[in-house]
Order: sequence, then structure tokens, then C-alpha cells
Amino acid sequence: MQTFHIKRPSIADTERARPGPGRDLAPLLAGAAVAVGGVGALLALVDSGSPLRGPFALFFLFAAPASAIAAVLRGIDPFGRVLTSVAGAVVIDMLVAQGMLAVHRWSVDGGIVAVAVISGLISLSVFIRHMPGRTTADKVV
Repeated sequence: MQTFHIKRPSIADTERARPGPGRDLAPLLAGAAVAVGGVGALLALVDSGSPLRGPFALFFLFAAPASAIAAVLRGIDPFGRVLTSVAGAVVIDMLVAQGMLAVHRWSVDGGIVAVAVISGLISLSVFIRHMPGRTTADKVV
């Protein structure tokens, strides 16, 4: 006698296979956020007189470190990941501002560049950790 089990699809499988126009929304929003942040950094660095300079540059200052920290924290639940990455972005921005003020080298361009470099280094650590061709013994935990 055999027992047949019916395997029910998991929630993740149903969301991944969801038909319709909403399934490609997340990559589109991520691309738009990168574009807005890049335009904000560019407008701030060229000292543009555009009214979008302030909001877009502020978006870059929070989104760049937050997305880099969120990439490092892939293993935790989404709410904790968002909360930690936003808090980390605020900490990075405040430490950059405090450091620049402490050495009397405050500038908008310097702040944008410093936040971009720190965010890039954090993102680089994620890419180095997940490089193809590395063995499991070489991976940093």
C-alpha cells in the first residue's frame, strides 16, 4: 500500500510565478532609485542650480549607504533589514559630517564623495565575499 502526499505550493513559489504586470515592479523601482540617486550626486557635484538638486542629493545620501548595508544583511528578515540599513545610513552620514567638521574640511562635494566611497567599499565587500570560483573554506562568514 502506498501513501500519496499532495505537495502544496509554498507562498514564495506563488509570488515568484505570479502573472501580470506587477511582477517586474521591484527591479524597475530599484533602477529608478539608482537613477535618482546618481542624478542627485551628479547635480550636487557640478553645483547645479536645479530645484531637484537638494531632494535628489539627500536621497543619494540616504539611499547609497542604506542599499549597501542592506546588501550585507541578506540573511535577516525584511523588516529588520530595512530598519538596520536605514539606521546605518543615518550613522554613516552623521559620522562623515562629524569627521569633516572635526578636521575643518566641510564641503558638500566632499560629503557626497565620502559617502559614495564608504558605500562603495561596503558594497565591494559583498561582491568579494560572493565571487564565483571561491571555495566554501575561503568565504568570510
